[in-house]
Amino acid sequence: MKSRRQLLLDSYLGLGSLALADLLATDTASAATPEQPLTPKPQHHAAKAKNCIFLFMEGGVSQMDLFDYKPELIKRAGQQLPTAANTTGEIATFSAAPNRIIPPYWDFKQHGQSGRWMSALLPHLSGVADDLAFIHGVKVDNNNHGPAVYHSLTGNQFPGSASIGAWVTYGLGTENQDLPGFVVMGDRRGATIGGAGVWGNGFLPAAYQGTLFRNGDTPIVDLHRRAQMSPEQQRRELDLLNWMNQRHSAERTNTSELDARIAAYELAFRMQSKAPDLVDLGQESEATKKLYGLDNPASEPFGRQCLLARRMVERGVRFVKLLHGAGGDRWDDHGNIKERLPVHCREIDQPIAGLLKDLKSRGLLDSTLVVWASEMGRTPFDNNLVTDKPGRDHNQYGLAIWMAGGGIKPGATFGETDDFSVRAAQEEIPLRDVHATLLHLLGLNQNRLTYLHAGRYKKLTDIGGRVIKEVLA
Repeated sequence: MKSRRQLLLDSYLGLGSLALADLLATDTASAATPEQPLTPKPQHHAAKAKNCIFLFMEGGVSQMDLFDYKPELIKRAGQQLPTAANTTGEIATFSAAPNRIIPPYWDFKQHGQSGRWMSALLPHLSGVADDLAFIHGVKVDNNNHGPAVYHSLTGNQFPGSASIGAWVTYGLGTENQDLPGFVVMGDRRGATIGGAGVWGNGFLPAAYQGTLFRNGDTPIVDLHRRAQMSPEQQRRELDLLNWMNQRHSAERTNTSELDARIAAYELAFRMQSKAPDLVDLGQESEATKKLYGLDNPASEPFGRQCLLARRMVERGVRFVKLLHGAGGDRWDDHGNIKERLPVHCREIDQPIAGLLKDLKSRGLLDSTLVVWASEMGRTPFDNNLVTDKPGRDHNQYGLAIWMAGGGIKPGATFGETDDFSVRAAQEEIPLRDVHATLLHLLGLNQNRLTYLHAGRYKKLTDIGGRVIKEVLA
């Protein structure tokens, strides 16, 4: 009895084989196999960036208090905000309701040759202002945290889609086969909204999901083999397990998860010799640790993550995602922003600036794309007219994002918000444009990076985005 593949090969003058060859070329696009799904793959086009560090601030960062200087907020503090034009949903409703403009509580100054306006809350990041390229007035598709987080990190506001890191490792594989291609480090205080879905593989093969590293001194559980087990014994056990799994897989279809598990066992075995060196920060000088803020209790947790991220890209890990903010410590400052926002900034300011300086000094910034984002911006007003500790509400129209490193034009700016930092002053910038730009900087064409699922070729940017050439070098 002929197999399905042989039937296609033999059918109607060989046309079936042409169709099959095209499907196989589209679906694999490389020499990757179930046994080695993360084999390095060529870029679609030449690009400087080989790796990506994605810094995600969960909760909705207040752009007008950090990066989006608006003197009009100071001039009209306490007044009613004019109804926000060209907005719908909550922003339109809340801006039309009784409200008061809340000015930034912190001074803004221009920094670097680019003259970048930045808040006094970020003294360290201000020192590397000329390395940053900003995109102002980005719009996400939802004004609520859960869907907005999914949209920011998977391109879709609903669960089940592949995360950015999964898409990148699917498209490029990874250079180091002894470490995961996509690593995630979460906040020590709890899980992010959306949980594992925001670093999951979605409909892509399971091998492309992110690997979660724990916080603290032991980011990888059970990294060392049992004392009574020799490497030879462990290898024999693993070979037997792989033989059984391969036999099981050969008799079935749709074995993506099993194939990923087989590959994961092999990777775990290799990691036992490579990962201890990766996570050993004792190898770093005291000056380097201080650069990342490891000598400060406030910045030490995120500083440790940023330092580990540098060590990962240094060793060929393709995509590293750092998550900051969890539970009551998210950047979701509906009230008392005057006291809450400085706490967030102290935790991330020095570590991120240290990361950029360290990458640059080691010659890694040219080949590493660093992205800073949140799931939304904030409103310039508060609808609570009686509290003496006001905050800011959600704003899906005003997100500020910056990038640095591989292929980015230092000091560039694209987009501008209106006088009150509510929304883009001119043409709207959909989030998919940012995703298209990120892929482009890593050498990936959004229209070629596809995966056939449920009868449709899926892609990170869905209906497609515009590459923002204004921020490219």
